[in-house]
Amino acid sequence: MWFQIILIIALAGIAVYLVRSTPSPRHLAIRRLLVLLALASGVVVVLWPGLLSWLASLVGIGRGADLLFYLAIVAGLIYVVNEYKRSVQLTRANTQLAREIALTEARLVDRIAELEARLAEKPST
Repeated sequence: MWFQIILIIALAGIAVYLVRSTPSPRHLAIRRLLVLLALASGVVVVLWPGLLSWLASLVGIGRGADLLFYLAIVAGLIYVVNEYKRSVQLTRANTQLAREIALTEARLVDRIAELEARLAEKPST
């Protein structure tokens, strides 16, 4: 029962993160710390395999493999949400760049036409 509550809270947290958060350098640092924590946890679980079963029984799950599976699902969802948000951010940046390039090109064409008109008005010496 405990783990079901924890899992529901984790999924709700992922949903809130998907809707509310914007990527920033702070998020990158947190993400890196979580990856390091996951790697360190993996090393600990490899060294002491009974620890995962003990944690599973502590949160009300029968086997350690099931706990690992549930945690992998949450980690996978976090990864997918992060990649989705990054993709949206890159698309917005790409759109902004395309707009800036189009406006700059239009200004440049106008400026060239203006300079050519000035040259045409001036009598040649």
